[in-house]
Amino acid sequence: MKEIFTPNMRLSDMLDMNYSLVQVISRVGVDLKHSGLKVADACAFAGIDPATFILISNVYSFPEYIPSPEEVASADIHDIIRYLHGSHDYYTGMALKNLESSFDRLVEPCDENQKKVILKFFVDYKKELEKHFSREEEEVFPYVESLLSGVRNPGYSITDFEEHHENVDEKMEDMKNIVMKYLPDVCDENMKMWVLLSIYRLRDDLRRHTYVEDNILVPTVKNLERDGR
Repeated sequence: MKEIFTPNMRLSDMLDMNYSLVQVISRVGVDLKHSGLKVADACAFAGIDPATFILISNVYSFPEYIPSPEEVASADIHDIIRYLHGSHDYYTGMALKNLESSFDRLVEPCDENQKKVILKFFVDYKKELEKHFSREEEEVFPYVESLLSGVRNPGYSITDFEEHHENVDEKMEDMKNIVMKYLPDVCDENMKMWVLLSIYRLRDDLRRHTYVEDNILVPTVKNLERDGR
């Protein structure tokens, strides 16, 4: 598709076109007070490459958008990791905590056995997701930073990450089905709707996050491994 977002647009116009980009700008450190500026100028204040910010925003906003090899090759790896790290902080620090709190309220009318089963499923998924993020924070990102410093770890490559990079949103389908189909009638319908919307939003966000990792981070680091730049 033709690129819609450009560095010459006003940031506020981008947000009007897709308000969920508020989450993206928070993860890369762009301040909302600069939303009246052109994207290039707002990015300059945040110290982020405008082209990389636009690339991430296009991926985040348009499901059919496929970055060109040239766009991927020119992306700033520091800023990609900055976005991914900010996403991890958002998932573990806000999204999961809010969803867990909503689940607690949702299942409050259930009997104790029902509560245990439902909440255990959520807690197990939360632990799995946190483990997934920890591996990236403790292994992948430091490896990339070492590459950028000119140091190569001969026992590791981005292919190791690529081969073991599991899809983190699959279990959200089970979580969605629990809320839609299997909760007892004593659970509040409005609360069900709220939790279901939260699950959908988190699932879609995680899918975009995974896309950035698989289709931007991995090929960019492969270029770095091959060319040293």
